[in-house]
Amino acid sequence: MPTPRIQELIHKLEVGGGARVLQYIMLAVLVAGLMFIYDLRAYKGFAAPEAMDAAQVARNLEEGNGFSTDFIRPFSLYLVQEHHLALHPESVLSTNNLDPARIRGLHPDLANPPVYPVVLAGLMKIRSPDWTTETRKPFWSDNGRFMRYQPEFSIAVFNQILLLATVALTFLLARKLFDSQAAWLSALLLLGADQLWKFSVSGLSTMLLLVIFLGLILCLVKAEELGRAEAPKTGSLFGLAVAAGVLTGLGMLTRYSFGMLLVPASVFLLLYGGAKRKWLPLVAVAVFGVVISPWLARNLSVSGTLFGTAGYGFIADTFRGSELMQSIQPNLAVMTGLRAYLHTYLSNLNSIFQDGWQQLGIGAMGVLFFAGLLLGLRSVAARRLRYFTMASLAILILTQAFGKTVLANLSLVFNADNLLVLLAPLVVIFGAVFFLTLLDQMKFSLLAARYGVIALLVVLVWQPLAANIFTRSSPLAYPPYYPPEIQQVSGWLKPGELMMSDMPWAVAWYGQRQCLWLTRDAQTDFYAINDYLAPVKGIYFSSLTMDDKFLSNLARGEADSWGRLMLNAGMMNQYPNGFPLKAPKFLSTGMFLTDRQRWPKE
Repeated sequence: MPTPRIQELIHKLEVGGGARVLQYIMLAVLVAGLMFIYDLRAYKGFAAPEAMDAAQVARNLEEGNGFSTDFIRPFSLYLVQEHHLALHPESVLSTNNLDPARIRGLHPDLANPPVYPVVLAGLMKIRSPDWTTETRKPFWSDNGRFMRYQPEFSIAVFNQILLLATVALTFLLARKLFDSQAAWLSALLLLGADQLWKFSVSGLSTMLLLVIFLGLILCLVKAEELGRAEAPKTGSLFGLAVAAGVLTGLGMLTRYSFGMLLVPASVFLLLYGGAKRKWLPLVAVAVFGVVISPWLARNLSVSGTLFGTAGYGFIADTFRGSELMQSIQPNLAVMTGLRAYLHTYLSNLNSIFQDGWQQLGIGAMGVLFFAGLLLGLRSVAARRLRYFTMASLAILILTQAFGKTVLANLSLVFNADNLLVLLAPLVVIFGAVFFLTLLDQMKFSLLAARYGVIALLVVLVWQPLAANIFTRSSPLAYPPYYPPEIQQVSGWLKPGELMMSDMPWAVAWYGQRQCLWLTRDAQTDFYAINDYLAPVKGIYFSSLTMDDKFLSNLARGEADSWGRLMLNAGMMNQYPNGFPLKAPKFLSTGMFLTDRQRWPKE
C-alpha cells in the first residue's frame, strides 16, 4: 500500500498544481520534439551574406581580435584611408611603411552593429565549435558528402531558443491585453509560422531583435497601465522609460534601422504615460543616446562616419548593383542626385506594397490582422497598443524602403533588411482576437464545432511549416555555397595573404581568410589596391560569377569587367598586360586564379 505521502503526491499530480506542471512538461517535450524534427528534416545552412558576415566578426571577437572583419569591402578601405589622410594630411601612400586603409592587419568592421556579434561570440566562448567541415560523421555528412556546418548549426539552435522565447513573450502579452484563450491561440499560431522557423536557422539577428521588440512592447504596455492608475508610481514609470530607452538602444545596436522605433515608442509614452508623461519620452531618448553613443564614437574615430559602410546603404541602390561597396575610388558626386534617390525609394516602396505583406511572416493571418485593427476593443491598453502597432508598421515600411542594401538581393526574403517580420507577434495577436470575435458571433450549438473551426485556422497557418518538414530538402545552401571547397581554396593561401572573391563573406566565414569583395573593375580599382595597399594573392570566382549571363554580361561585358577577365583566362588563357595572377585552377563550384600553383599536384 502506498504511504500517505505518496498518495498526497499522486493527488497533487492528478488534480492539484502538479497537473499543471505535468502539462507544461508535456508541452515542453512536444516543442522540443518539433525543434528536433525540424532540424533533422528542414534545417538549411546559411544563405544570407549578412549572417556569415556577423558570424565571422563574432569569431574574431571570441579570438580576441576585437571588432575586426575578414570580409573587406573596398569602400570600407576607402573610408578608413580617407579618414587617416584627413587626420594626417602629411602622410604619403606607400606600401613600404604605411597602412592607411588598415588592410595588412586587422581591418575594423564598419558594417555590423555590435550586439549580435557579441552575443554570438559569447555563445562560441561557451561552446567552442569545430571550424572544419565534416565529411565522415553522420548528421554532419551523408555518405562522405558534407551536409551541415557545426558552427552554423549551433547558432541556429540558439536562435530557435530565441524563437521559443518570442512565442512565450507573445503569450504573456496577449494574456495581459486580452484573455487566456487569445493568448494560447496566438502562441500556437506563432509557433507554426514557417517564415519564423526559417529565420531562426538563417543565422540573422531577427530572433534576437524580436525578443528585444517584445520586451519594449511589454515595457510600454506596463507604463500605460501605470499611467492610468489613480496614484501612479513615479519611480516605476521612470524605470520603464529607462528600460524602453535601453531596449531601443540595444535594438539599434543589433540592427541600425531598429532605432527608428524610438519615434512611436516616445510618442506612446508622451500620450499615455500619465501625469509625468512629458518627461518620460525625454528620459527614454536620453538613455537611448547614452546606450548608442560609445559605438557611434568608435565608428567616428575609425572611419570618420557614424555608421561606417552601413550608413551608405540607403544610397547604394543609386549605383549600379553593388558598385559602391566594391569601389576603392567611388564617385560620390552621384550622391547628390535627388532624382536617383527618389526613383530608388519609390521603387523599393512599390515592391513592399506589392510583395512585402508576405514578409509579415504569418501568411493568412495578415488579412485577419488588418481587420483586427478595426475592432472596437474593450481593453484600453489593447486599443492604445493598436495605435502603436499602426505607427510602427508605417515607420518600418518607410525605413525598409529607405534602407534596402545590395546584399538583400542575394536572399530576397530572409535578409537583414526585412523589418516587417518584427510585427509578426502583433499580427498574430490582433488577428487571433478578430478571429475569436467572429467565432463568438457564430453561436455554435456544439462546442466541438467551435474547436473544429479553430483547428482549421491552425492547420492553415501550420501548413507551410508541415510541408517544409515533410518534403525534406537538402540542408546545403548550394548553389552557391559549398563550405568544403571554400575551405580547400582558402587553405591554399597562407594566413595574412590577401584573397579576393565574388562572395567574400563566405570565404571569411568558412575559409577564415581575409578576403576582399571583387573590386568594381579588374583594372583601375584592382591595381589601386594591389599596387598601393596590399598584393592580392588569389581570386576565387564562384557560381555567382560563373553562372552569369554568358553573352550580355560575360562575352560582351565591359573590357575591364571581371566576367570578361574570367572568361578570357578560363577559355583562352589570356590575361591583361601586367596582371599578376596567371595560374588558374578549375573547381567543381568555380575557378581560382593565383600567382603560382599552390595546390597539390594531381
